[in-house]
Amino acid sequence: MINWGILGYGRMGLSFSKVIKETSNSKLIYIGSKTANNKSENILKGYDDVIKDKNIDAIYIATLNNTHKDLILQILKSDKHILCEKPFVIDLEQALKINQNVISSSKKFFEAIAYYSHPQTLKLLEIINNNEIGDIIQIDSSFGYKSKENIKKRIYNKEFGGGAILDLACYPISFAMLFCKEFNNYKFLSKKIEMAKTGVDKHAEAKILYDNKIQLNISVSISSHLDNKCIVYGTKGKITILNPWMPSNKSALEIENEKRYYKKFIESPMSTYANQIQNVSDYFLGKTKNDFNLFDINKSVMCMKIIDKWIEK
Repeated sequence: MINWGILGYGRMGLSFSKVIKETSNSKLIYIGSKTANNKSENILKGYDDVIKDKNIDAIYIATLNNTHKDLILQILKSDKHILCEKPFVIDLEQALKINQNVISSSKKFFEAIAYYSHPQTLKLLEIINNNEIGDIIQIDSSFGYKSKENIKKRIYNKEFGGGAILDLACYPISFAMLFCKEFNNYKFLSKKIEMAKTGVDKHAEAKILYDNKIQLNISVSISSHLDNKCIVYGTKGKITILNPWMPSNKSALEIENEKRYYKKFIESPMSTYANQIQNVSDYFLGKTKNDFNLFDINKSVMCMKIIDKWIEK
């Protein structure tokens, strides 16, 4: 059993505290919150008590993006495992610093790209590995929603690590990383960024060529609704993922190839977040050494390198 602590009790911290009950290997001990008005015995007023508590094995960081770096470094010194909400840092310099500290630590770090652990993602990889659509030649993916420009909102505030690319691009980039294992050989064919009045990017698009073989077409937005789906094109067909980022307990993949069109239905006994907690805890417990369905520090740094290149003027 992994005893968990949470830092931050906003939307994501609250979600984590609820779904952990679905798991069989995880238990919530304490929540650190500077703002929560809650008399629950699990709520602590500050973060330090959670980080220092010897009964806690791992900590989930659900605070504002700009606070992650310092909290990660502090937690690593306390000898605890970490699951950090995305984006784990706000720039490449911070990412490289965290990477050095994780390497020298005896504890493990994962970024909370939750859909990686869902059975839908694993089934998608299985279908592609079975050569249902041939060799991958193109991946289209998008994540966007409409939110009114307001400097008081975290996503529109640069100081808090806001902006469409920093906050959302990790989803389509991480999706491409499922099939493009090493991103050393990639180049931007084009990129487009629309800025909000608050000084952050509100809509962005990019075309990336990976290994001179696979074209990635990516769109993210905090100012407009996008399709929020992924399509993987192969030499023999395509697969459409209608709900890639937050699959439900019952989801489906649409497969179309030279022979037929069909849907593959997937059932999960746990929610997306619970699947992630279960798999991360199993890894912390040593029950599995396979982290392909988790987003480790190497993947996080790779993702941040692409984000940094995209934002680069």
